Amino acid sequence: MKALLPPGWPRPKGYSNGVSARGRTIVTAGVVGWNAREEFEAGDVAGQFRQVLINILAILAEDGAGPEHVVRMTCYVTDIAEYRAGLKEIGAAWRDLVGRHFPAMSVVGVTALVEPEAKIEIEAMAVVPE
Repeated sequence: MKALLPPGWPRPKGYSNGVSARGRTIVTAGVVGWNAREEFEAGDVAGQFRQVLINILAILAEDGAGPEHVVRMTCYVTDIAEYRAGLKEIGAAWRDLVGRHFPAMSVVGVTALVEPEAKIEIEAMAVVPE
């Protein structure tokens, strides 16, 4: 994976402006922050974010991918203000589970998600070199 940063642009915090990669592509569906029994243990967006990352990494591992292979994530949140307020905890979860790898990422505010208790849903794309 190669992060794309045009000359003179400020370095983004916690994501990349763009990414190029070659290899086998793995795409997840929208993943929510429930556990393997489909129970939400966390009621806040930061806690659910951590669980979503755990879930995404488990899905990717099924085909030999890890956090270093993620090239794109789209995060849908039901409360942008809560997301912003939880950035410290969200950043800690990212560092704990993904490390210093920063894919291209978008965060989009939505009015609701299919699972009523879900506060965040993330789609991920990974590229594994062949």
